[in-house]
Amino acid sequence: MSAPTETDAFEVDDSSIRRMRFYGRIFLGACLLATMVGIVALIALVFDVVNEAWGWLTWEFLTHPPSYLAEHYDPSNYGDLPTGPGGIYPALVGSIYLIAMTAVFTLVLGVGAAIYLEEYAGDNLLTRFIEANISNLAGVPSIVYGLLGLALFVRAIGAGSSLLAGALTLTLLILPIVIVQTQEALRAVPDSMRRASYGSGATKWQTIRNVVLPEAIPGVMTGIILSLSRAIGETAPIIMVGAATSMFAPPNLTDPTGSFAAMPMQIFTWAKEPEGDFQHIAAAGIIVLLTVLLLMNAAAIYIRNKYDRRK
Repeated sequence: MSAPTETDAFEVDDSSIRRMRFYGRIFLGACLLATMVGIVALIALVFDVVNEAWGWLTWEFLTHPPSYLAEHYDPSNYGDLPTGPGGIYPALVGSIYLIAMTAVFTLVLGVGAAIYLEEYAGDNLLTRFIEANISNLAGVPSIVYGLLGLALFVRAIGAGSSLLAGALTLTLLILPIVIVQTQEALRAVPDSMRRASYGSGATKWQTIRNVVLPEAIPGVMTGIILSLSRAIGETAPIIMVGAATSMFAPPNLTDPTGSFAAMPMQIFTWAKEPEGDFQHIAAAGIIVLLTVLLLMNAAAIYIRNKYDRRK
């Protein structure tokens, strides 16, 4: 048997390369197909919702309270009930207040916990145990946090079905995500910047406040806003804490112990109604909720790009 020549080796390598490129094209096509499935499903969903909401999403819808009836009716036949198509104004304002309070609690507790775990707590068994449990809590279903909020804030603390109880429950929901995201942002700050700060005579807190946090702001704020985007669309937790199905006046921010309504709860209530017109109103509410989500995500992108010092 003759030994293989350089030409044979070249032919073998060339065929192997062609086979690898063929497999690569198959893998690329599979990835593209998987991406298109999600994009097409999203486009179909948005198209269906926009089609259902067409003609119902008006300025009156954004500035009026909900109605017991979807269509226009004569108020002389129904007393003092709200007239005209149902609106989402109280639920829209309630969601804004709810997310504002959640943002305050999350910023203080989430960022504070992440700074302690990353900058102050040593690398020991207890710290690793806490971090592992925080990561696991990020995957707990939202209904579990709703039950926890019901037992802890509504009943044990006595906050009742209030705006405060809802904000604290949503804070528990997104707190693990914010802590993990903030820790990742703090880890991304080079240690050389810390050492340079210590070398100039700064204390640990001065280093964290003036060097580490400004460098980590893009990642921290992006994680917080994206977490709040998840919280504003959650229905199960606010159902468990007793959010109102419908309110005809917005909640009072100066009284956080009062009742409140939120957009997911209001949309859920409309979607359960048997009349067909309420389905159009629910679709219009979904468009408003999606718009708020897009604005929050756009704010996250803007903050990340504005404070990114690596540019």
